[in-house]
Amino acid sequence: MPSWPGFVEPEPTPQQVIAGLHATGEGGVDLVQVLTPEGVRIAEPRFDRYLGDVDVPRLQSLYRDMVLVRRFDREANSLQRQGQLGIWVPLLGQEAAQIGSGRALTARDMAFPSYREHGVAWCRGIDPTELLGIFRGTDQGSWDPAATGFHLYTIVIGNQCLNATGYAMGQRFDGKVGDAESGEATICFFGDGATSQGDVHESFVWSAVYDAPVVFFCQNNQWAISEPLERQTRVPLYRRAQGYGFPGIRVDGNDVLATLAVTRWALEECRTGNGPVLIEAFTYRMDAHTTSDDPSRYRLADELELWKLKDPIERVRVNLVREHEVGQDFFDEVAAESDALAARFREYCTNMPEPGPERMFSEVYAEPSPVLDAQRDAFLTYHASFEAEEPLAGSSMDGA
Repeated sequence: MPSWPGFVEPEPTPQQVIAGLHATGEGGVDLVQVLTPEGVRIAEPRFDRYLGDVDVPRLQSLYRDMVLVRRFDREANSLQRQGQLGIWVPLLGQEAAQIGSGRALTARDMAFPSYREHGVAWCRGIDPTELLGIFRGTDQGSWDPAATGFHLYTIVIGNQCLNATGYAMGQRFDGKVGDAESGEATICFFGDGATSQGDVHESFVWSAVYDAPVVFFCQNNQWAISEPLERQTRVPLYRRAQGYGFPGIRVDGNDVLATLAVTRWALEECRTGNGPVLIEAFTYRMDAHTTSDDPSRYRLADELELWKLKDPIERVRVNLVREHEVGQDFFDEVAAESDALAARFREYCTNMPEPGPERMFSEVYAEPSPVLDAQRDAFLTYHASFEAEEPLAGSSMDGA
């Protein structure tokens, strides 16, 4: 159970359970929120202590993070439409969930993403251009997971939860858990759709049995591609943790401060030996599941318009202006910086070298083997035979 003083897990009323069946716009009475959609900072006695260092410069930094991440996300979407990327997975609307949780991590922690965590990658110091190879089809990820504390993207739905659980079990076995200051923790990111996968439930079982220091961070963006939340669960997702014997909590995923505070608390729980913890970040996917998806076929425009009023970036901007009197110059500087990032991102993408056909062999195993070498040589010979062929007379290849 959560360890804040005086906390008692409330039993849901029938009305609350029913409300949990739907992709509501509010998230229910148990939603943790410290920054309202109108940009008003409200007290949250359980978690305010986790925001003690968030002064105006820090809040400006969180705003900058979200703006820059959204900007290169939008640029990648355009690049895919223009044929420069094979696919892109948008995060539009989920910036606060990712930046808040990503900035809660320390250098000692390890993060396991799915394929949408571009904001968390940003927080772990990974340049956005390093994400492009995956979606352009030229590599499987170019960063070093050990150096960045950020695992490579996982395409298989939910599989990263097993990887994260195993890693967290290793942290416990190695004696790296038990102290809030020096302890380590793991965080695993997945969506509401992944909670229907067996891998996720196996992870819950193993992590609970072994007290693994892992935070399961579910970005509930209301849609598993075209499946709405009410087709995935009969209870709010965060309450599933109770069945496995560890605490679950629902946070406003469009509130960067609430997400930061709750994730800091959860990581502290794990570092001190009280893990695992499930966080359900209640947010919304404002774009398509991927660029191969058409959300207009399965969701109403009214729903999207409702969630636009809860935009995670706008509520921080309003708070900075109204409560801290931050001037327009700051916002102009951030906008200019985001445009410069997008231009650099685009230039890098359009000038990426195409790897040769041997790449598929060189990046599979850590060490070569005679069998792999023979396969490579045979394939390259076969591939070269097409390059040597003369085009048929009168064909388009012949210029006719």
